[in-house]
Amino acid sequence: MNDGLQLIGRWLMAVIFIVAGFGKLMAPAATQAMMAKYGLPMPMIAYGVTVAVELGGGLLLFVGLWTRPVAIVLAIWCVATAMVAHTNFGDPGQRAHFMKNIAMAGGFLYVYVLGAGMHSLDRLRAKRAGG
Repeated sequence: MNDGLQLIGRWLMAVIFIVAGFGKLMAPAATQAMMAKYGLPMPMIAYGVTVAVELGGGLLLFVGLWTRPVAIVLAIWCVATAMVAHTNFGDPGQRAHFMKNIAMAGGFLYVYVLGAGMHSLDRLRAKRAGG
């Protein structure tokens, strides 16, 4: 049962990044404008990095491939985006997004410690390698 719950937990954490990354991929101009509004340098490069981290990282997490390094990247990403985009604590919505990002960073630290679990491409790769 724990293996199934670990898989579902990994999927639930991945979906938010897949959806957000795909949305940004489909709206490059709006995404780059939002990044410029937040004062990020080189919005075109920031856009590419964002799509790669969110969509790419989300998909890798979903299938459980390179899970531990992806978990660290997404944990750092959650803290960084909280600090860049969600620090207007006078706005209850922004405060909630900040706390959501911090909580997800903590969840990714658990993913790092526990790994992808039995139902993952990491597990399949380990079996093929004799581990």
